[in-house]
Amino acid sequence: MMRTAFITLAIGALGVAAPAAEGAGPCNDSVATAVPQPTATQMAAAGLGRIPAAPLERRVDLVAPAFANPTSVTNPLFPISGLHSVILNGKVDGRDFRTETTLLPDTRVIEWSPGQCVETLVSQYVAYLGGHIQEVALDLYAQADDGSVWYFGEDVFNYRHGVVQDTEGTWLAGKDGPAAMIMPAEQHVGDVNRAENIPGLVWEEVAVRATGRTVAGPLGPVAGAMIGRELHDDGTMSDKVFAPGYGEFFTREGSDVEALAVAVPTDALPGPPPAALRRLLREANASFRAASAGRWRRAGAHASAAVGAWRADRAGGVPRRLVAPTRRAVAALVRVVDGRRLRARDVAVDGRRRDRASAVPVDARRRVLARDAALDVVQAALDLELRYRAPAAVDRGRLDLWARRVQVDAEAGRRAAVKGDVAVLEWIRDRVAHTLDAVDRTRIDTRLVRLRANVSGARFAAATRSAADLRRLLAGG
Repeated sequence: MMRTAFITLAIGALGVAAPAAEGAGPCNDSVATAVPQPTATQMAAAGLGRIPAAPLERRVDLVAPAFANPTSVTNPLFPISGLHSVILNGKVDGRDFRTETTLLPDTRVIEWSPGQCVETLVSQYVAYLGGHIQEVALDLYAQADDGSVWYFGEDVFNYRHGVVQDTEGTWLAGKDGPAAMIMPAEQHVGDVNRAENIPGLVWEEVAVRATGRTVAGPLGPVAGAMIGRELHDDGTMSDKVFAPGYGEFFTREGSDVEALAVAVPTDALPGPPPAALRRLLREANASFRAASAGRWRRAGAHASAAVGAWRADRAGGVPRRLVAPTRRAVAALVRVVDGRRLRARDVAVDGRRRDRASAVPVDARRRVLARDAALDVVQAALDLELRYRAPAAVDRGRLDLWARRVQVDAEAGRRAAVKGDVAVLEWIRDRVAHTLDAVDRTRIDTRLVRLRANVSGARFAAATRSAADLRRLLAGG
């Protein structure tokens, strides 16, 4: 029941203080406890006086049961202790949206009610918008003895231009307000629970609209899903679906959609990855190397081979929501290395589009675009590999991927992008730290600290060398 220090590097390197240990006082065995509810005056003070919240008689979250075995979170509609890695994707504000959710090996002990502590799981959520880091959250969950799952807080880091802009949305049960039920033990139409219940800080209410539904899953129909309607603190509504074996499955708010693409071990298959998938990753990496050297004929040959590998892998069956991102990535790689469709204004420089052809030489633009496209194919292939390989092994591949993004963005002078790339590396490090021995962990940490210092000091040539050094270490060199 000890909280490890895996998040220290990422948070410390960002200049944000690591959270202090919670629950300084003595803790007793957990007992059933009434959950404090905000008063009408509190709701009004938070601007929620007119929000159409459900009456108390429909609420199923007014009492928190005891927590005798809190880190065994096995509720079928929120089985977080059995979900090691999850990819969701969709569109937000018209841009590609993608998330990686990973169960971390450490736990946190929270004094959520005076004298009562609960050990919680820690789930890392990383969101990317348009290919760049947008948000990271460390979510704290525990399961009560009746099978309901409770939310005990989150550390939130909202990114803008590659750096933490704010921590809006951060809260901790016991310190800021009450714990909140995120999934009832049983679901009945009309029941209501508040997934967050601190007016003025975080507040969400979910009403069960249907149960026992069958939904389209990554690999086929999934029975037993629950459909809910979520009321937000700004009065807007969103549709939410939870599915057995997957947990949070689908969210729609207006035109924005976030949907589950693949989850392991739910969708896992025995390894190794199929030959076609291994070939897809190999050809994308080879095209990246050829484009880096300006060998366009060779880069084109590898891109064409990647098309054939993708067609063969898709014919063998892949999660349906991974099809479109992979298809787009492969097509973009072929288009860019071909070169005949390349226009001078097509390359984004330092986060902005430049329309003047003289701003950056066309050959240099083409090299940047081709390497970007190749890395997008690598990312798609790693997502597909998640079904066949341990999440930590896939994350080691992602470390190499983002180290290469540092190189590309640093050489292109994309200041905001390279800062975000380093942040991603730091967060992925927290996922794999427990798989490394002390010496390897220290070696990786040392290189990440050096890389962060070079990027913070705008020493991009040095950052490129640091990223290359990290890649050599990851490759065993």
